Amino acid sequence: MSSAAHAAGRADASDDDLPGESVFVETNEIRLHTRQAGPDDGSLVVLLHGFPEYWYGWHTQIEPLAEAGYRVVVPDQRGYNHSDKPAGVGRYHLDELAADIVGLIDACERDRAAVVGHDWGAAVAWWLALHHPDRLASLTAVNVPHPTVMERTLRTSWRQRRKSWYMALFQLPGVSEALLRAGDYRLMTRSLANSSRPGTFTPRDFERYRAVWSRQGALTAMLNWYRAIARYRPRPVQQTVSVPTLVLWGANDEFLSREMAAASVEYCEQGRLELIEDATHWVVHEEPDRVSQQLVAHIDDHW
Repeated sequence: MSSAAHAAGRADASDDDLPGESVFVETNEIRLHTRQAGPDDGSLVVLLHGFPEYWYGWHTQIEPLAEAGYRVVVPDQRGYNHSDKPAGVGRYHLDELAADIVGLIDACERDRAAVVGHDWGAAVAWWLALHHPDRLASLTAVNVPHPTVMERTLRTSWRQRRKSWYMALFQLPGVSEALLRAGDYRLMTRSLANSSRPGTFTPRDFERYRAVWSRQGALTAMLNWYRAIARYRPRPVQQTVSVPTLVLWGANDEFLSREMAAASVEYCEQGRLELIEDATHWVVHEEPDRVSQQLVAHIDDHW
C-alpha cells in the first residue's frame, strides 16, 4: 500500500467485531473509507456495494476471500458512510465513480483487480469493464444488468418501468430526502425488509444502516447517483465486455426483471450466468456461503 493510503484507526467502534480493518485511501481527488483484509501480497479483489448500503453489504464475503489468499478491499463508495461526499450531481457521473476505483487499484499498487459489484456497485463494475478492461482480471455483476440491456429494457418494457418507479421519485431534490428520512427512515427499512426473504436483515443491520444514512450530506449524495444517471444518460464507449464475467442473479428480484440477466451475458465474450431461483435482489445477504463460493471459484479461474 502506498503512502496515499493510511490506517484510519477506529472509523466506528461498532465495527470492531467485523472482519478487516478500516483504511482511508486518496483517489480521484477524494478520500474513500475502505475495509481491508487478507495477505498484503495477495491478488486484489475489490467489492463494490450498492444503494442503500455501504461496505458492510459485503461483510460475509470478506473472510472467505481473504482465506482464499486474496487482498480484499471494500470501499464505502463516493457519497457513502465515511467516504467523501462532494457536492453537485455532476460529481456522481459514472465516469467519476469508475475513476474512483481505478485510483483505488493504483493506491493498492496493483495493475489489476478482480472487481465484484452488487446493485449500483455492479453498474460501476460494468462501466469499469467497458472503459478500463486492462485494469480488471475478472468481473462479477450481482443483480444489475449490462448498461445497454438496462437502457433498452427501460425504453421498451412498461413492466420494468413500473419496477423502477422509485428512480423518478429520487429525482426530486429535498422531497425525496424528506420522504426517506420520515419516521426514522421507515420507507427505506421497510423496502429492504419487504423486498428480501423474511429475516434477511436484522434489527442490528437496520441500526447500522440508519447510522450511515444519517451522516451529514450522505442521503443527498446517495441519491445523486440516481440524479446523475438520469441527467447525463451516459453511454458506454463500447458494448462488448472482454473481461471474464460472472453474472450472479437472485431470480426473485423485485426491482429488476430476470430476463436482463441472460441478456447481459450475450454482451460478454467470456460470460456465464448463475441464476439463484429462491433468492431476491439481496442474494448477497440471503445466500452468503453460495455467493462466496461462486466468487472464489470465478476469481480463481481467471487470475
